[in-house]
Amino acid sequence: MADKKAQLVIEGAAPVELPILTGTVGPDVIDVRGLGATGHFTFDPGFMATASCESKITYIDGDKGVLLHRGYPIEQLAEKSDYLETCYLLLNGELPNAEQKAQFVSTVKNHTMVHEQLKSFFNGFRRDAHPMAVMCGVVGALSAFYHDSLDINNPQHREISAVRLVAKMPTLAAMVYKYSMGQPMMYPRNDLSYAENFLHMMFNTPCEIKPISPVLAKAMDRIFILHADHEQNASTSTVRLAGSSGANPFACIAAGIAALWGPAHGGANEAVLTMLDEIGDVSNIDKYIAKAKDKNDPFKLMGFGHRVYKNRDPRATVMKQTCDEVLSELGIKNDPQLELAMRLEEIALTDPYFIERSLYPNVDFYSGIILKAIGIPTSMFTVIFALARTVGWISHWKEMLSSPYKIGRPRQLYTGHEKRDIVDLKDRK
Repeated sequence: MADKKAQLVIEGAAPVELPILTGTVGPDVIDVRGLGATGHFTFDPGFMATASCESKITYIDGDKGVLLHRGYPIEQLAEKSDYLETCYLLLNGELPNAEQKAQFVSTVKNHTMVHEQLKSFFNGFRRDAHPMAVMCGVVGALSAFYHDSLDINNPQHREISAVRLVAKMPTLAAMVYKYSMGQPMMYPRNDLSYAENFLHMMFNTPCEIKPISPVLAKAMDRIFILHADHEQNASTSTVRLAGSSGANPFACIAAGIAALWGPAHGGANEAVLTMLDEIGDVSNIDKYIAKAKDKNDPFKLMGFGHRVYKNRDPRATVMKQTCDEVLSELGIKNDPQLELAMRLEEIALTDPYFIERSLYPNVDFYSGIILKAIGIPTSMFTVIFALARTVGWISHWKEMLSSPYKIGRPRQLYTGHEKRDIVDLKDRK
């Protein structure tokens, strides 16, 4: 893997040889671990040029608009697979055969219920609390209910915890929503698919059980697939960092949820709807497009472009098709906000300013529109993101623990005071 070497010349010192590591695909990586012996270390705020780990799970080529899970393009998984099959792939490295898939789906379904006492836990939250605040609390609390499988050094315990998290996240997410609405919490149904079951727990009540639309269930399943993993982003890195301390899996996932909550990360699709509210009406679009193009204006069009993808977000292509299917299924034609969103999409796909800068609608733009159309409030958007991303987080956590690892301990460039002595209070000015 380390076929080549780089040479670092530091003035006044002997040159330092650093191995160059080559992955399966992607750019080569300079191994700087030996640099510490020279009394130096690297400075890279935001980790823009730092590989924090070695991984076999997900690969992204932002320039070409490529996203692969275990080598499979995201477009193929969205078209030919389903979420639980994708979960199996991320967790185990290969797609399941028919028998393996049936066993995995059955196992997940047998773990969808949560401990009945968790219902009481919700009563400690205000009804108007942000759903992500509640989600952080209840997911972290799972470790108090399932401490029979918290030995992180036991591979079987890691498997059990992974399945429990994938299975229980839809149940917890729906409970968070029902609690905020003051409605009875719905038990999961094992006769439904993963996405159908989530929509059932979200929108049905004990007094009225409505059939789940196959189109909406498919849309929900695709949203789950398209958000399942995205390499070493802020929340995944947070889960790995928490896991490196030996923390239990439920605590690690709760940490990931907290990181995802930030508007620069998981809150992006919620920010899309907030932006549409700010623009207000189609008649205001020209003014806001001009503001977006003005580099001195702080206004930004949310849901366009991506930090990683310098080409089109491959997930957005799938999500656009899904968006069209959902709006057609629901017969939504006269919603002012959706009309506004569609007009912005049209401009972004045809205006040279956006095309030259690759500011195409991204996955957050379309997922926000779909979730709103289905009837999910904007405050729940990031909860659904967390639900879908849990399998990616736990896959990375498992991968880290299955190999030798060290507790994460970034260094810093210290620019504070040098050593100084305390002056007595009476003598301070």
